Amino acid sequence: MSAQAPDFDSRDFKSALGRFATGVTIVTATHPQNGHPIGLTVSSFNSVSLNPPLVLWSLIKSSSNREAFEQITRYNIHILNAEQLTLARQFSAGSPQERFRDILWRPGTTDEQVPKLDDRYCSAWFECYNRNHYHEGDHMILIGEVERCHHTDSLPLVYHAGSFDLTPTLTET
Repeated sequence: MSAQAPDFDSRDFKSALGRFATGVTIVTATHPQNGHPIGLTVSSFNSVSLNPPLVLWSLIKSSSNREAFEQITRYNIHILNAEQLTLARQFSAGSPQERFRDILWRPGTTDEQVPKLDDRYCSAWFECYNRNHYHEGDHMILIGEVERCHHTDSLPLVYHAGSFDLTPTLTET
């Protein structure tokens, strides 16, 4: 047996997925060819396993960062706190240099080559070994084995229904 053809279009599917509120992360790494920091905003983050500690996130295959993330050994995932809307937007557009402009970061603990954002931006962070990646549909799914993590009591930034607004206006029909 195989899956039946969908009875919806891409816009309907995206709208339905938007009903699920998700946290907002920034994933950082070091480009394997030039050694420069790279980073991007990601909302497709989830836990996979407690033992071993595994997380996943996905990256659209057309991303200019795809080849780098296929090759790197480690990356850091930062769950943004509720005050970091501007930072989330900064890491979702522009060149790699513009994304890291005026941002406080330091070398990671596990791998000093991997940038770790300053704790003031984060509700939590995870230093990950790039355990595996899978190509499915128009995305690459990355599995990270968590080597170090930390969390604070700050509230996370949340993305829902296509925006960062947690209380969308109900429209009457």
